[in-house]
Amino acid sequence: MTVAYRADTQTQEIIRRWQEWLGNIKRYSQHTLDAYSSDVSEFISFIADRKQQNICLDDLQNCNVRTFRSFLSERTHKHIEKSSIARELSALKNFFKWLNRNNYIQNTNLTIISIPRRNKILPRALEVDDTLSFLENAKKFGTKPWLGLRDTAVFTLLYGCGLRISEALSLNVGDITSENYIRIKGKGKKERIVPLLPLVQETIQNYLQECPFKMRQGEPLFVGARGERLLPRIIQRQMQKIRLFMGIPDSITPHALRHSFATHLLAKGTNLRSIQELLGHQSLMTTQRYTDVNIEKIKEEYKKWQE
Repeated sequence: MTVAYRADTQTQEIIRRWQEWLGNIKRYSQHTLDAYSSDVSEFISFIADRKQQNICLDDLQNCNVRTFRSFLSERTHKHIEKSSIARELSALKNFFKWLNRNNYIQNTNLTIISIPRRNKILPRALEVDDTLSFLENAKKFGTKPWLGLRDTAVFTLLYGCGLRISEALSLNVGDITSENYIRIKGKGKKERIVPLLPLVQETIQNYLQECPFKMRQGEPLFVGARGERLLPRIIQRQMQKIRLFMGIPDSITPHALRHSFATHLLAKGTNLRSIQELLGHQSLMTTQRYTDVNIEKIKEEYKKWQE
């Protein structure tokens, strides 16, 4: 993508060198390079509009904290999303840091400006049929049969027990007994008890029977191809493959399976308090956000508990 900069010839050449550094040295993707280039162009246009002429290096040198905050304020007033403003600020920080390091200017005013907090968006729940189809497809994408069974066990555990991915992957051999429940240590080391469905137990047993590593008590339950504890990024990568195969949105992440667990339970009539305990939430409002219900539903549940 070609980006026009309202800058003099010298500054445009320096920007070109920065872009080459991003692409050739930092190995940024073309998508990120285009986005960063566009973000810096927006800022340069902002400065040029104020000066009513193309900018030069001295103009970048003279940018103070008020200049940067005015730019961010203008972007907010234009109803630019917080995520886009955060990326623009990241691009500017990258650009000015590179300028400073290469002695084109010395301006560190951006370092005291924090990146705006993004609105936290929870993943959407899958439909029940899509969830079951997802779990069925999971075993197809392992490079070896036992890896496919491992992925199926992990995904089934996330959905069938509503676990966070960190909770599932921190399990050790022995944590799951013959009992029909599992003890989970969640955030803040808070322990909760979650029922263990027969289907979940079955997928874990299928994985353990085929796993080439014979793990002892206390060792990681889910392991990678070399026998080390399984990392979240491996599961995230496998999920991406399944998403592409099924044609489902990128918003469907491992955490979306936990979200689906809660939403499907509510649809079956499980009360919010029980779902809250299963998920390990301290606040009922957090559970409400997970299950896409409104405040009136919350009030109804409160009334039931007080009766």
